[in-house]
Amino acid sequence: MTGRPDGTGRPDDGGSAGGGAEGGRALLVVGDVVTDVIARHRGPLASGTDTASVIRTLPGGAGANVACWAAHWGCADVRLLGRVGAESAAWHERELTACGVRPRLVVDPQVATGTVICLVDTDAAAERTFLTDSGAALRFEPDDWSEALLDGVGRLHLSGYLLFSESGRALVRTASASARARGVPVSLDPASAGFLVDLGVERFLTLVKGVDVLLPSRDEACLLTGLLDGADAAAELSRQVPLVVAKQGADGALVARNGRVLAHVPAAPARPRDTTGAGDAFTGAFLAALLAGADARAAAAEGCRAGARAVERVGGRPAASGDDDPASTTHPAHAG
Repeated sequence: MTGRPDGTGRPDDGGSAGGGAEGGRALLVVGDVVTDVIARHRGPLASGTDTASVIRTLPGGAGANVACWAAHWGCADVRLLGRVGAESAAWHERELTACGVRPRLVVDPQVATGTVICLVDTDAAAERTFLTDSGAALRFEPDDWSEALLDGVGRLHLSGYLLFSESGRALVRTASASARARGVPVSLDPASAGFLVDLGVERFLTLVKGVDVLLPSRDEACLLTGLLDGADAAAELSRQVPLVVAKQGADGALVARNGRVLAHVPAAPARPRDTTGAGDAFTGAFLAALLAGADARAAAAEGCRAGARAVERVGGRPAASGDDDPASTTHPAHAG
């Protein structure tokens, strides 16, 4: 069973931004679909020899994970535009459909689906290190977009990984312009502090002009502002993006608007097994809550609850069976 958070909009707390000008209730996510190879090990890797691990191959990708968590958290119509290789397209489509997502997967004729190797140290609060081959996800292009994708859509969410290739940036510009023309609010998750360094802060901030909601991690917010304090960074970013919801890991989340932090949603400790996808879980539940009518503060609380659920699972997605009830979690606040 999935949860449907309630909430009332308050203009000074992000408002009840449930849908665009057309009144759509669907969430459209545009982003990466990848194959995750998750290796859980204890302690440092042993250089030059074997390190005992438990290894699983699972469907992943920041965009795909967000879509799955939004569906799990009660959004009845979640759509995903992704780009994959032919070798795993059918598998990824089945896995997304099983999570309640309506996938539109563009099959790349030349490049395989992206693969991410996730190294999870179970002796270090299940923190993870990624080795990333983005594969077909880096080959998104404007021709993958269709105006019809926005029919009935109340929110468009873009994965920040789209910004790390020229053709992906062109797609972001095309999709964002289409959404603005229809009055559909746009959100974006910066996705990777490491890739942001390569892209450049000024370039990123130019690319996200016109975005309505930015959902950075603490590290990403600090990188984008040059500030060391997460709250200061969130407040500063909200001078450039109307609403900033900054994920603070085990410290919860911050909601900022117009240069000030409006709310600090606290976090309760979870029992982490794997932090892969915790931020995606936060984002998916947050967007589902907004579409259900919650204000930004209440939506962030739902995001924290989903993040807590995510770190207690292996992999970046919820249980496809839907037998986890997010309303019953005992660890309601962990933002990735």
